[in-house]
Order: sequence, then structure tokens, then C-alpha cells
Amino acid sequence: MSAARHSYNFQKVIAATGVLLLVVKFIAWYLTHSVAILTDALESIVNVTSGFIGLYSLYISAKPRDSSHPYGHGKVEFISAAIEGTLISVAGLLIINEAVGNLLHPRVVGRLDYGILLVGITAAVNWLIGSLAVHNGRKNSSLALIASGRHLQSDTWSTIGIIAGLGLLALTGLAWLDSAVALVFAGVILVTGYRILRSSLGGIMDEADTEMLEKIVALLQQSRRENWIDLHNLRIIKYGSVLHLDCHLTIPWYLTVREAQKEINKLHHLIRQNFAESVELFVHTDACLRFSCSICMKHSCTVRQADFEQSVVWQVVNISRDCMHKIGDQE
Repeated sequence: MSAARHSYNFQKVIAATGVLLLVVKFIAWYLTHSVAILTDALESIVNVTSGFIGLYSLYISAKPRDSSHPYGHGKVEFISAAIEGTLISVAGLLIINEAVGNLLHPRVVGRLDYGILLVGITAAVNWLIGSLAVHNGRKNSSLALIASGRHLQSDTWSTIGIIAGLGLLALTGLAWLDSAVALVFAGVILVTGYRILRSSLGGIMDEADTEMLEKIVALLQQSRRENWIDLHNLRIIKYGSVLHLDCHLTIPWYLTVREAQKEINKLHHLIRQNFAESVELFVHTDACLRFSCSICMKHSCTVRQADFEQSVVWQVVNISRDCMHKIGDQE
């Protein structure tokens, strides 16, 4: 099963679970009339909506590339995550509005034992499904699945805080605690929405994934071969679960086309072996020049025009530049 298909099937579980938990939370609110539980239920409406949006986006992203979308449909996952982040933020604002209104016009809260039990069950289920979603999302490089998982995990922490607040309310009888708890976790929800929205917009704008770049560059530096004289203009773009990587590889000028292709294949195998199966690697080969000799570690070269002096340590800051390296290019 492909990574995209696996993510799509797991999103079905998230969507179905969201509907079930939404019903449970509204039952808890009906029994207690607690504004804190109502805020939890309102966020669950976002969970359900986001779940189905994520499901649709993963369905689209799993489609094969075509003439209209030569790089595939993976970018839709960023759009899905942006919508989810926006909905989470709106839910946070609605919760603040409801909590402030309840502070001004308090309502009687009752049957807290049933309410705490029901929302406690939803918290446990949310955390389990959310953790599995994040794990599978990272494994399959699916931003939509990761966003759904983080949303469910944030919902869990919100629910735990709400349970703690309701427990204090039951012990003290202070009605304002109901709204206070809702306000605190509305802030948590807003922060979560912002982070998801920020990440998705970065993907839409093809923002460099610094963490991914650092991992790839470290791997290349550690595993470099003597025919890989230089590597530069390294770039990474993510389209859903597909990672597109392109770079310029400097090799000895006298290698045949077949020998050069072997070096490219070894580079491709190294990347795919250590990251994901869904990797597209585009490598442009450059023939070494005279100034390359001073950084070339190939000991068996019979046409060397200058002595080896020192190697250039590949780092994100220099391997991303669009120029071949020379002595002194360490930054």
C-alpha cells in the first residue's frame, strides 16, 4: 500500500471517530449545561469538519500525476492544513466569546460527575488517535495527517484542563471557574491554530524545510564518495508525501555517461534508503574544473592539475549556493 493511500485510510478513522466524540460531548453538555464542556463540543465540530476536509485532501493527493499536475496533487495537503488551522482559530475565538458571555450572565451547572466521565473518555480516545495520526503522518510525510493528529492532541489537553476546572468547580462551587477554564484553553487552541496555519502557508510558499535540509546534508557529508567532488545548489520541495530534491553534483570530467549515471544512482539510493520511498531526485552533473583539484579527495586521479589541499565540509549554508566550491568555502 502506498504512503498516500495509507494516510487516506487512516484519515477515514479520524473522521469517523470525530463524529462519535462530537455526539458524546454534546450529550455531556446537555446533561451539565457547562460552558466549558460546550467549548469542548464546539471544538469537536471543528475536528469533524477538519477530519472530512483532510480526508478529501488526502484523496486528492493520492491521485497520480497528470498533464495538468506534473508534480502530482500533494500541494492540496497544505491547503487542507491551512483551512484546518483557520477553523481551529475561529473555534478559539467563539469559545472566548461564549466564556465572556457566561461570566456576565452565569448559568447553573449540574450533574458534573456524568459530564466529567464522558469528556474524560473522549480525551483518552482523542489522545490515542492523535498520537497514531502524528506517527503515521511523519512516517508517510503527510502534513494533513500530522495536522489532524496535532489537532486531536491539543483537543485532549484542552479536555484535560476542562476536567480539572470542572473538578474545582464541583469542590468549591465557584461558578466563574467554568468560564475561566474555557478562556485559558481557548488561548491554547488559538496557539495551535496559528502553528498549523503557519506550517501550511510555509509549504504553500515552498519555504525551505531547514530541519530536513540539515538531516540530508549531514547524511551526504557522512557518506560522500571520492567521485563526489562537490555538491551545490541543493534544494528540496515537498508535494504532499512526495519529496522532490534537486542538486548539482561535480564529478571527474573524464567519467563516461554510464559511469556518471552510476554515481547519480548511488546518491539516489542513499537518499531513499534514509528518508522515504516517495523521493524524486533530479541531479545535474558538472565536470570538475582546475580549481576543483584543490578540494578533490580522489587519490587515484591521473590527470590532477593541482595538489589536494583540503575538503569543503558540506553544510546547509554552502551546499545551497548556486556555485561550485573552492578553497575557503566553509561558510
